[in-house]
Amino acid sequence: MKIDEVIQSKFSSPYHRAVVNVRYTSNYLAAKQNKFMMEYDLTMPQFNILRILRGAKGAITVNSVKDRMVEKSPNTTRLMDKLIEKNLIERERCSDDRRVVYVKISPDGLKILGEIDEKLKNGSDEFIPTGLTEKEADLLSDLLDKLRM
Repeated sequence: MKIDEVIQSKFSSPYHRAVVNVRYTSNYLAAKQNKFMMEYDLTMPQFNILRILRGAKGAITVNSVKDRMVEKSPNTTRLMDKLIEKNLIERERCSDDRRVVYVKISPDGLKILGEIDEKLKNGSDEFIPTGLTEKEADLLSDLLDKLRM
């Protein structure tokens, strides 16, 4: 269904329509992804932290994690505290500078990401809707990149 029909509105320009459509679609995808993550007792920002730490292949600073977050959040430290409570990440202070804190993914964190990866690999569209071809997805991504320039 087209955005005009969904929200029953007229737009002042194609640009206005595009911006509203991006925001609406972002919320739609977020709702689907949040529902998917509930099965693993994770939020999307926590999932993002786990993926960042897995990709880092070792301990990195909390500030490095904050810089790489998809959704910038002032409560990243609190999100990490929750992941530590769940034994999904580990934290240690720098011995040379107590203000610097390092975090890394734990074996349990790697395990849960593996489970999520497996479910996604098996074609679950609960997380990433499959209504686009790969070519269309590439085009959409390129257009969104262009929008941010």
